Amino acid sequence: MRPHQTSIDVDDYFARPYDIQKHSKWPLFLQLRGSILPKLIVPVTFIALWATGITWVHKEGPSISLGTTNVLLTVIGFVVGLGLSFRSSTAYERYAEGRRYWSQLTVTCHKLARTIWIHGKERSDSVREDVLSKLTAINLLVTFAVSLKHQLRFEPYGNNEDLKDLIEHLDTFAQQVPNDDLNHFKSKGILKRIGEGLGLSFAYSNPRKAMKRAKGPLGSLPLEILCYLSAYLDSLCENGQLPITMQQNIAYNSVASLNDVLTGCERVLSTPLPIAYAIAIHQITWLYLMLLPFQLLDGLDWATIPATAAASGIILSILYIGGEIENPFGTDVNDLPLEAYCAQIVRDLEIMTSRPKPVWDETSKSRRNKVLFPHSNLSYEDWATLSEGALRHTLRNRPFCTFCPGPTCMDSSTYQGNPIVDEG
Repeated sequence: MRPHQTSIDVDDYFARPYDIQKHSKWPLFLQLRGSILPKLIVPVTFIALWATGITWVHKEGPSISLGTTNVLLTVIGFVVGLGLSFRSSTAYERYAEGRRYWSQLTVTCHKLARTIWIHGKERSDSVREDVLSKLTAINLLVTFAVSLKHQLRFEPYGNNEDLKDLIEHLDTFAQQVPNDDLNHFKSKGILKRIGEGLGLSFAYSNPRKAMKRAKGPLGSLPLEILCYLSAYLDSLCENGQLPITMQQNIAYNSVASLNDVLTGCERVLSTPLPIAYAIAIHQITWLYLMLLPFQLLDGLDWATIPATAAASGIILSILYIGGEIENPFGTDVNDLPLEAYCAQIVRDLEIMTSRPKPVWDETSKSRRNKVLFPHSNLSYEDWATLSEGALRHTLRNRPFCTFCPGPTCMDSSTYQGNPIVDEG
């Protein structure tokens, strides 16, 4: 987890995924963080200058009329609307699919960790070793999530503070690759950061640059971790520590589910909108905006300039939002907060392993167990003194208490004014 910050960090404000735990009282139309507005400055300014030139020539030029009919506006506008709708829907589908895979990852980590911690038996002659072995396996689930995050962001594994200590004891390709030359990829110059903030394509570097500069094969760390998890499950089964077949099936199916998450996330990452569609949508949109001033001149005169600028801002914002969320695993403001998801998995697993396996008899027979609460404050021991017939009679009358609650519904001896009868 990243430490709490009390000062404004410009990089975090414009580059880090949005923190879902923070609350802003500013109205949405006044919020800049996460807005597409900075990336509209350059293209909208260009369109406004273009509209200014066209309008000046139309009004001040030597008897030149550049105004055209609005039929072209309607025809091309319909095509642009279809293209933008397709672009937005496909981009959000990828975004939602990425979120579903990380939800599946969280559920699978819970399920596999619970199976290991609760159902994995601890041998009487090696309890301490078995507990440490369980914790090691459960830590591999955290390692899987963190390594998947870095793999989806094309970040070398061993060069990250939140991962290198987790894989230090593992024999993986990532451990064998020198990473001394990779630190400089994380630093960006001021001009480059400004260019990225303005959405200028030439300012963006190849996201796979750091991976390509590695001095050896990086392997697939999430896949290698699954091999270690499978080996641990084999050890449990061979030692008789996971004897029930259903529990074995759940454990091995969980590993298969983690593999599905890995493959699914890689599919989302490596299958963008076909380049032909992307180019066509951008070209049609820009053609529409370039022709827009000609179709507004006769009706708006000099007002063509602000009208064209406003229309281009609206249209380009929809176009650029599609590109903003198309890859949901990055580090932009509108990308999925993968750090928060990993931190949540860590917290959940820490809670799960904070106590040993509960002893059910101790839990159920506790004097604090009010088995019929809120209808009765009697404890398990109080009800255990009655016969089965009295208990059945009480349960049979409980729906009437739920249907018509009140102060006389039930006390220590009655339901709806009817005394508990010992039918035993």
